[in-house]
Amino acid sequence: MIDFRYHLVSLISVFLALAVGIILGAGPLQGTLGDQLTEQVDALRTERNTLREELGQAQTTAQDQRRFIESAGDQLVAGSLAGMNVAVVEVDEVSDANRKAVLDQLEAADSTVVAQERLAASWTSADELTMRETVADGLREKLPADAVEGVVDEDSGPAELLAASLTVALTDSSGSSGSAGPSAFSEAALEQQHLLEQVGLVEQVAEPSAPADAILLLSSGATGADEEEQTQDADPEQTGMGALAALAGTSAEIAGTSVVAGPTTHDGDLIATIRADDGLSDLVSTVSGVEQTTGQIVVPLAIAAQDAGAVDQYGFEEGASVLPPVVEQGETQGDG
Repeated sequence: MIDFRYHLVSLISVFLALAVGIILGAGPLQGTLGDQLTEQVDALRTERNTLREELGQAQTTAQDQRRFIESAGDQLVAGSLAGMNVAVVEVDEVSDANRKAVLDQLEAADSTVVAQERLAASWTSADELTMRETVADGLREKLPADAVEGVVDEDSGPAELLAASLTVALTDSSGSSGSAGPSAFSEAALEQQHLLEQVGLVEQVAEPSAPADAILLLSSGATGADEEEQTQDADPEQTGMGALAALAGTSAEIAGTSVVAGPTTHDGDLIATIRADDGLSDLVSTVSGVEQTTGQIVVPLAIAAQDAGAVDQYGFEEGASVLPPVVEQGETQGDG
């Protein structure tokens, strides 16, 4: 058993240790510890001030570079799409800021935005695939043969047929043009537009005013991860990103110029899907980073470059080109 002497010795040891600590702290170690703490505080203060100065310099440099990019961009973009009609199709919920910034650059390029449309969620939903198959079968015979020849055939699925329908609706003209105004939509284009709206696959943001020379597909950068479970049993080429990729490829084959633009790309989004497909990336130009000034400037330049025959992928990701080739005014196919 533990007796009183054991407790007494333990208490004496504790008090001795405490006394030694107080004596050393107030005596020999006091100066050393104090000096070390003071030196550490001074070093941290100096480091903080240095980082603050570096941050200020970096912010100033970034602002200067942004002003240079905006000034250079104005010169590059101005007139790059003169005489070209562009249709803008939002494939999902694009932010107001990105939409406005891209439209401003199209205006600065002297193009005319002749249509603004938005795809409904039913365009990609696996739950609506049966509906799309029914609609596509009805549209198949109504598509103008001369517009979709070599692109759509009896083996084409609903994604390709609907993509062809929307492209015809936005680009097919009656062939009549003159000094009185631009070409008018063909009867087939008007019919396709009406049917797509009637079944709720497409929503007009601004009513189409003239056939487009180029189509810009504007994406939010969503990956469709939320739909992963519901698409497990569905054909991936006819739902989700597969349906949107089909729209990009089919519109490029029919219209000749189809560009996809969106924020900095991530695995599984539309731009990444197109870039991973050699066939699609040979047909469709993509522009990532439209949340930044640089990406916004590249959008009209990419349209002009593709219209002149140069298809590429633009952005700061590995394997992407930073800037499209400059196209002299008059080189674009869309110029009348």
